This record gives sequence, C-alpha cells and structure tokens, in this order.
Amino acid sequence: MYTILGIGELLWDMLPQGPQLGGAPANYSVMAARLGNHATVISRIGKDSLGQQALGVLKPFPVDCSHLQVDAQHETGRVTVQLHDGQPSYTIHQPVAWDFFELTQSWLAAARTADAVCFGSLGQRHEQSRQTIHALLQATRPDCKRIFDVNLRAPFYTPEIVRESLALATVMKMNDVEVPLVLELLGLPAANSLRSGADQLLTEFSNLTLIAITCGGEGSLLVGRSEWHRHPGISIKVADTIGAGDAFTAAMTHYLLRGAPLSLLNEGGNRWGSFVASQSGAMPPIDPETIARITSEIEG
Repeated sequence: MYTILGIGELLWDMLPQGPQLGGAPANYSVMAARLGNHATVISRIGKDSLGQQALGVLKPFPVDCSHLQVDAQHETGRVTVQLHDGQPSYTIHQPVAWDFFELTQSWLAAARTADAVCFGSLGQRHEQSRQTIHALLQATRPDCKRIFDVNLRAPFYTPEIVRESLALATVMKMNDVEVPLVLELLGLPAANSLRSGADQLLTEFSNLTLIAITCGGEGSLLVGRSEWHRHPGISIKVADTIGAGDAFTAAMTHYLLRGAPLSLLNEGGNRWGSFVASQSGAMPPIDPETIARITSEIEG
C-alpha cells in the first residue's frame, strides 16, 4: 500500500442543488484512498459548523483525516459555484482556514513518509500556506512523486507561484485551456500543439519527468522524457465536471506508483475521471462492485 498526501484546500462547493464538500486536494485524496492507497488530507478547517460537517462527510470514506488542522479564528473554506452547460464557474471566498497552514512536526513526518504528494496553486494564494506547502515538499524523500496540479483559479495565481511549484515538482498536471496560460506566465513561447508545449516545459524544468494534459471529453495527453501517449477519452453523459480532473490525477498517481506504462496511466485517469463527471458532485457514492468493474476495464 502506497502513502499519498493531498495538500491544500478543503472547502464546500456551494452548488445550486446544495453544498458539496470538495477542494482539489481533498477530492484527490478521497479517490486515491478508494483505489486502495493510504491517502491523507493535509488541510485546515474552521472551528465552525461547516468544519464539523466536513468531518462528518469524510468519515465514511477510507481517507485519513487525522492531520486536519482546526482554526479557531478563520472559517471553513467556501466556494460559490454556478454551472453553465455542466461547466463550473467559481467565487472563492477569503480569508479562510486553509490560508493559514501551520508547519507542524506531524505534517513534516507525514511528508517524509509519503510516496506521492499532490498540491496545486490555489492552496498557495496566502503566503503562510504557500511557505508551509513548500516546506512539506522539501521534506519529502528524493523518490517521492511530487505532483503539481496547476488548477489555475483567477485571480489566485502568479508567475512566481507557478515557477516555484514546478521547480519543486516531478509531475505536472493541467488541462488544455491552462497550457497557453502557463507558457505565458513562465515567459515561454506560445506552442503550436499540446505536445510541443509539454516538451517546452520538460526542457525548462529538468526535475520534471512527466506532464499530463487533460482535454475534457477529448481525453488526455501524457508526455514523458522518452515517450508519450494520447488517450481519446470515454464517451459519457456529463452530470457535472467538478472533481473529474482530481479523479484523473488520483488514478494516474495510483498507476504511476506501480510502475505502469503511460497507456495504463491514461486509461486509469480517463476511466475514473469520466465516472466522476457522469455523477453529481466531486465525491459521488461508489460501491465496491463499481470499483471492481472499472478496475477490470482499466487493467483488462
């Protein structure tokens, strides 16, 4: 069993149909745990009713919540979400508890034992949490997979956040819309294809070993230093796309840790990402039979 950390925001998506617990690192950790890993949420909630409700929602999942910090001064994170043809737009409230991570010995110990960690840009919008996240990344073992899930949310990113995060990562994940934005933020030339954009980033950051680009219903592209793989995607009826990218990243990590080829990383990511997109919310119910069925479809 591999040890995986999702580091960053834990928040409530205030959807038109009612609140849903989310936040990319939390969504990622829950899915990684469901796939059979020891996955931990590294985040901070308020000492309020939404914080208690978050713990209640997470309790049935096989995810480790023992490292969640509780903030007596700041409220649990909230995001107002509006859906347009299944695509979300966000109003991300601030300041909230996950802006004020404290670097503790327990968090450092968790980082030192991690086989993989996933972090994004949004969780770094406040300097205190940004410094804590960087310290945790620097505490990981050299062989730890450090996955930077770009997850750009205006106005909460800067060129410095993106560049410093990439310098600490071994794997980068973004969507196709983010590719030109990232290149522009880094001062790199515009790319004439997703693959050439990925190649530029691999050249710019020698520490990166893999770049993953999701393309919505059109699948995904994985680009390594010696090979690449394109997946056409899985045809589904979309309920909403909240959490689908996080499920992709969790499944990709799951197979990456097991030394699988890029084709299997892509298949796993697309199968689980499309399943979550076919359901409502970022952490939909998944029974053991569904997990077994999708795993069989992935692994053949």
